[in-house]
Amino acid sequence: MSLYKNLFKQTAIYGLATVVPRMFSFFLVPLYTELLPKEEYGRVNVIFAYLIFFNVILAYGMETSFFRFFNTEENKKSVVETSMVSVFWTTLLFLAVALLFRNSVSHFINIDVQYITYIIWILAFDALVIIPFSKLRAYQRPIYYAIVKIGNVAVNLGLNLFFLIYLPKIATSYPGSFISSFYFEGFQVGYIFVSNIVASLLTLLVLLPNYFQVKWKFNFALWKRMMKYGFPIMIAGIAFAINDQFDKILLNYLLPADVAEAQVGIYSACYKLGLFMVLFRTAYTLGIEPFFFSHASNANAKETYATITKYFVIFGSLMTLGVIVFADVLKLVMIRDSSYWNAMGVVPLIILANFFLGIYTNLSVWYKLTNQTHIGAYISIVGAIITLVLNYLLIPTMSYYGSAIATIAAYGTMMIISYVLGNKYYPIPYDMKKISAYLGLSIVFSIVYFYLFRENYFVGIPMLLVFTYFIYYNEKEIINRILKRKA
Repeated sequence: MSLYKNLFKQTAIYGLATVVPRMFSFFLVPLYTELLPKEEYGRVNVIFAYLIFFNVILAYGMETSFFRFFNTEENKKSVVETSMVSVFWTTLLFLAVALLFRNSVSHFINIDVQYITYIIWILAFDALVIIPFSKLRAYQRPIYYAIVKIGNVAVNLGLNLFFLIYLPKIATSYPGSFISSFYFEGFQVGYIFVSNIVASLLTLLVLLPNYFQVKWKFNFALWKRMMKYGFPIMIAGIAFAINDQFDKILLNYLLPADVAEAQVGIYSACYKLGLFMVLFRTAYTLGIEPFFFSHASNANAKETYATITKYFVIFGSLMTLGVIVFADVLKLVMIRDSSYWNAMGVVPLIILANFFLGIYTNLSVWYKLTNQTHIGAYISIVGAIITLVLNYLLIPTMSYYGSAIATIAAYGTMMIISYVLGNKYYPIPYDMKKISAYLGLSIVFSIVYFYLFRENYFVGIPMLLVFTYFIYYNEKEIINRILKRKA
């Protein structure tokens, strides 16, 4: 039980580092949707979609390789130094080339060159902290990790509030003041990216001592093995970025120009209601990945993985149903402009899609532990193909509903493929009877409530209570044992 307690503790702290920043971002969603026209909000989301896509490329799987080799190599210092040197020089190379060709990139993707410049610097600053953050996780310093992560988003949030709310008021009230000289009318989107640049730069400065603590020794033989392990991870990451973000880019590309950015804005706002499942999945992944590798040599590793997956499904199923039941309450807090609510119908699909992705993360342990990360890349590529094909086929007639369907189809397919192949290469004794029951009942209740009884809480709340009791009935032995231990 102490093993699970330690896992829960680390996941809770890493979850704090994820949940608190995301909670800060709650303020940004109503802020953006209230102050920005839907077209500009859509433009912001398209730019961030490209940002996330290139984040994956600049990491090139080195983060996962770092954890794998940190736990298998005797010379852990060499792993840290080689990873840090590698990412440092590739980032500087990217920065030089990207700044040189930024005008061409701007013309190719039809985004203002000023915004391209901002993206390049954000990408560079974020890439340079990849290994320092990984080092904190590897040396089990989750509290410091959480403080830095939360500080980053706190600065970003504070600057967004200042630039978008207070600076225009200061410029109006004190037009000749020094502070008012920083105000430029119609520059709201630019202020959003300036806030990100400052936050990313400060984070880099906080973690910069890590670069002075290493001897800058580069183990080329080790690096080749890390790259061989990490390259498929990068391919999988690119495919994941396509699954997660490319729908915004394709909506902007495939819809008529006069409505495209507004449709992206509406879809992105309602997409944010899936944030709770994203929080749960992301926090869990941050805690579980180092645990998977460090626990792999234990005799009961497979049984442990099976138990963890079952409880992930239990908590995820309960959260899925809870968020879907109260989605129309949450929209009042997060999306105050009712013109954005037209896309509320995609919310259950997006939440379930992220849940499927979380289950896939659990199931993917087999190819990481058996050094078959190339299979993980193939699975992600299949998901990316489904995403691209369905978006191309469905967006012209169904708009953002086509994107939501593509997302859930891609992640659902990846989940199933990983389970089937995992049974072949690294069989884990999952309790499929209970897992299927929790997952299936949660999906049925969610779909029935939202599309037949939406906003009827006399139906939704009893459904939630019945599902909670169903969990207790099936897990009462372990629940009672935990309660007795606490008593």
